[in-house]
Amino acid sequence: MSLERINPANLSRASGFSHAVVGSGRVVLLAGQTALDAEGRVVGSDVVEQFEVALGNLLAALRAAGGQPDQLASLTVYAVDLADYRSRGTAIGAVWRRLVGRDYPAMAAVGVSRLWDDAAVVEIQGFAILDP
Repeated sequence: MSLERINPANLSRASGFSHAVVGSGRVVLLAGQTALDAEGRVVGSDVVEQFEVALGNLLAALRAAGGQPDQLASLTVYAVDLADYRSRGTAIGAVWRRLVGRDYPAMAAVGVSRLWDDAAVVEIQGFAILDP
């Protein structure tokens, strides 16, 4: 299985995402993950720390389903303070590269007024395409 990341030259330069991702195989839908620890408490004092825990939780679910980070096809990031999320992009990108690598799925970031867990400032949801 392989994913093809498509970034047409006539679209703006993709930085931290791919414009499109094509693949074939088993689809794994990944529920939104926040920075919950094993006891169900939100951990992390800022968006970068919570992003790292939330992404780690999403990757743990993906691995439990038999997948690997490079098989992520699409992600949606929900942030309570989108301006803060954008301003911390360099640090968030460093977390991404450390946990996932240099390949990026199709992505969207959405500003929201609140998340299910009151203390959560970021939630990550996505899907992956695994070998058939």
